[in-house]
Amino acid sequence: MGSKFKKTNFKNSQFHETDFSECDLTNSIFDNCDLTRAIFENTILENVDFRTAYNFEIDPELNRIKRAKFSVGNIPGLLTKYDIKIER
Repeated sequence: MGSKFKKTNFKNSQFHETDFSECDLTNSIFDNCDLTRAIFENTILENVDFRTAYNFEIDPELNRIKRAKFSVGNIPGLLTKYDIKIER
């Protein structure tokens, strides 16, 4: 919580219940990372690459996500709080 991990490449890792609140993760990459129950609150996620990350829930209203990268398959992790269904 509150740490700086700018330009960090996280690869093939599990971050179950990790608290990233108030961290600065600018320009970092979550490559094939499991973010089950990870907490993102007031987190700087600018230019972060989440394209191959999975099991995350990030509220765009509570975090800075400008220019962050997501795949179509992980978009539901950005919309969880709205309790909507996304079908393919």
